[in-house]
Amino acid sequence: MQKNSKGIELGITTFLHTRPEAGGVLPAERLRQAIEEIQLADQVGLDVYGIGEHHRNDYTSSSPAVILAAAASTTKHIRLSSAVTVLSSADPVRVYQDFATLDNLTNGRAEIMAGRGSFVESFPLFGYNLNNYEELYEEKLDLLLKIRSAEKITWTGNLRAPLKNMGVYPRAQQPALPVWIATGGSPESAIRAGQLGLPVIFSIIGGMPERFAPLVQLYRQAAEQAGHNLNDLQIACHSHGFIANSFETATEKYFPIMEDQMNQIGKERGWPAYSRSTYEDALSPRGALYVGDPEYVAEKIVRAVQQLGLTRFLLYVDFSTLPHSDLLKTIELFGTKVAPIVRKELAK
Repeated sequence: MQKNSKGIELGITTFLHTRPEAGGVLPAERLRQAIEEIQLADQVGLDVYGIGEHHRNDYTSSSPAVILAAAASTTKHIRLSSAVTVLSSADPVRVYQDFATLDNLTNGRAEIMAGRGSFVESFPLFGYNLNNYEELYEEKLDLLLKIRSAEKITWTGNLRAPLKNMGVYPRAQQPALPVWIATGGSPESAIRAGQLGLPVIFSIIGGMPERFAPLVQLYRQAAEQAGHNLNDLQIACHSHGFIANSFETATEKYFPIMEDQMNQIGKERGWPAYSRSTYEDALSPRGALYVGDPEYVAEKIVRAVQQLGLTRFLLYVDFSTLPHSDLLKTIELFGTKVAPIVRKELAK
């Protein structure tokens, strides 16, 4: 894999878990905690903080742009992003307006990660038919990119009312508000991102990160065939992790938290019970779980960056039964200990 020459961006992603019945906190408290996390991530020099849109009672992240805007004036450098925006069930006009507003509030630090979403609650909630799953995404991505590129647009699709010479305001401060294609591993999504010349982010929460190398290759090939400059491509991944001062503390503390969360989702999706052996495999140097002391986590991030040619790595640390003090400690260690090691190693 080609070496990343851009320098690596490092950041945090969250879905803002609540689940007070399982030891979590109420939505109001979790939202206040999110602002504290964003401020800390900015202070310790992390590059990105992203909030994933969800419409469930165990998350309080249905409006990422609103939450990010609440932190806008209290941060100086960190980029603020959705992670992801469920574009298929959203109105691209409103998505652009929300993030253009955030972009102006932050002096050009807003981003959108556009995806289908790993849950489908938003489709019936907003009146969309799951039978149109693919077409909704393709059509709305097309509209969002057209809105991004021109102040006034004329557009016609099959699943949304047409627009005729309509202006969309406010305009983002960034000339091209960043739009990332988010995917869990779909070859079609990787190819689409490459054809459009858009940055791509892979959700790698199981198996070995190196297995995503063929998808990266598809992305790069599609971009090259479409005439895009390969040096301009941006590639990211989002993976679970937790950092403590010692490897033993991190791995022992995180297992019951990971087990609880994976079994909760597994019951809904028919997955087998999450086991200690599954956890140990993911903890291994080639696994997709970034848990341990700063040196070990940094080593794994460097490996993933080199294997996949990443320009950005995002660590997901938020589960409802994780004490907030531990989440804040992970952010602190990520910025002050892990990031310097990663950047030094990649600069060699």
